[in-house]
Amino acid sequence: MANLMEEEEEEARIDVDSIRSSQAQDGPETEVVTSPQPMSPLVLLSGERYLYLTVCIPLYGAAMKGDWKTAEGIFKMFPPAVRMTITQGRDTTLHIAAAAKHVQFVEEMVKMMEPKDLELQNKYSNTALCFAAASGIVRIAEVMVKKNENLPMIQGGGGMIPLHMAALLGHSEMVRYLYNKTVHEHLAPGDWVGLLNTCISTDLYDVALDILHHHPALAVERDENDETALHLLARKPSAFSGGDQLHMWNTFINSISCNKEEQKKKSKQTQALRLVKHLWQQVRQRQPSEISDLIRRPSPLLLVAAELGNTVFLTELVGSYPDLIWEADNDNRTIFHIAVLHRRESIFNLIYEIGSMKDLIVPYKDDNDNNMLHLAGRKAPLPQRNIEVEKIMLPTYRERKNKDGKTPRDLFTKEHKNLMKDGEKWMRGTAAQSMLVATLIATVVFAAAFTVPGGSNQDTGIPILLRKKSFMIFAVSDAIALFSSSTSILVFLSILTSRYAEDDFLESLPSRLMFGLITLFVSIISMMVTFTITFFLVFGHGFAWAPMLIAVSACVPVTLYFSLQYPLLADIFRSTYGSRFLFRPSKRMLY
Repeated sequence: MANLMEEEEEEARIDVDSIRSSQAQDGPETEVVTSPQPMSPLVLLSGERYLYLTVCIPLYGAAMKGDWKTAEGIFKMFPPAVRMTITQGRDTTLHIAAAAKHVQFVEEMVKMMEPKDLELQNKYSNTALCFAAASGIVRIAEVMVKKNENLPMIQGGGGMIPLHMAALLGHSEMVRYLYNKTVHEHLAPGDWVGLLNTCISTDLYDVALDILHHHPALAVERDENDETALHLLARKPSAFSGGDQLHMWNTFINSISCNKEEQKKKSKQTQALRLVKHLWQQVRQRQPSEISDLIRRPSPLLLVAAELGNTVFLTELVGSYPDLIWEADNDNRTIFHIAVLHRRESIFNLIYEIGSMKDLIVPYKDDNDNNMLHLAGRKAPLPQRNIEVEKIMLPTYRERKNKDGKTPRDLFTKEHKNLMKDGEKWMRGTAAQSMLVATLIATVVFAAAFTVPGGSNQDTGIPILLRKKSFMIFAVSDAIALFSSSTSILVFLSILTSRYAEDDFLESLPSRLMFGLITLFVSIISMMVTFTITFFLVFGHGFAWAPMLIAVSACVPVTLYFSLQYPLLADIFRSTYGSRFLFRPSKRMLY
């Protein structure tokens, strides 16, 4: 170790001496540029530490801040610093400026450098262009490549070229620029496979399509994880449908605010579908044994797609290659069994399009003799809604027992035992809190009915403002608020006193809860109308702005309640009533 340190110090002294001699000559930059490597921080730390303190640190700070004036002053005083490493990671000032995304700084610095200077690599073999690719700023890359056209082909860390780095980080504009500046003929097949799969992973489907167009054989090539492009697409349902299903309210909002981002998403979905078509067109031309190996190893891509709800992907493959519907995993589960297990109703609906063949698939049993209805009886994954499969099953299979001696109903009861307890606790809590609100509303509007605005005639007891139209609105809204809140109280009371049997959770309890929440919403609206009319009758005269202000104020609690409770109401409606229509295909997708 001591000998090694002595050798390093000796090298440092030699390098320092060479720098000193170069400063004494007329062309200091030329001598340093011809050196095979930039000056190491070791020189500055062990040989001339004052250079590290007075040159490297200020340059690093200037590059990070984009302070070209300071950097230019240092370069004029000490020209070798243009190509000198200034960090322990052997980064040059250009590396730092590119990573910090300072375009003007890079432009000015590149003017002072020779083309070969831009090829300098840091400790991890990355050039400054690698940093530019990672930054995503196309203008920085343009400046560098214009100075040295060889840069796009110089490999950086991990043996990746700048194009691959940009693709890995999903910088679409940078990828498109570097893709046109990379010499394609110099890339190895393995480089193309990695690049293709990286573009798919980062949703750069247009680039992936172009790669596949020029290199169709990549459709069956495997990357370092032994996966093909189809394996990656099987795990990306969002590539075709925009991700998980949205609530109806969000869908409505999106439909009326279709902006550029939405259009871009639709364009990506179209490109992803085209990519699947091209890939599968190449794959299905292979021999059946090769196709089977491709879709099963290292993971069964069809079943993975079914588990994740990647319906478009599956319909494209199965629709053009019908034999795929018989593909099963080691437990003898087809895509339809997986769809049932993971509550993917859109995929299960495809079973209606295969005719009588469904009667051959439905009886499939796994190693534990669980049929499709047993799988439906298992607890659903947390993000998924519960669905009904019983209608598709033959009556004889509804009472079939598995190896544990359990019918589908028995298995359902066992799997959902804890869930029923949690459901009862949540249902009671929701009903109790909602009933409290309904009781408060009923109390307030009941009192308002006997303390009418404007008072009553003391002789006759008739309200003084009886003949005003707004008073009639007050009376009607107050009555509606009273009756609807009273109805809500009774509904929530029936929930609290329910027996909470297993079948009650199917329709009875959700229906009552939904009806109670709706009537409570009606009572809130009616109460706000009552209060608005009351304030208007008492205080609104003589103030033209009062009616509008009161109306706007009344809208706040109504809107707040609706926005907070709508997702719950929508979920209850879909799970209780929407399940009746889940397994009725609206349009054919396979054939």
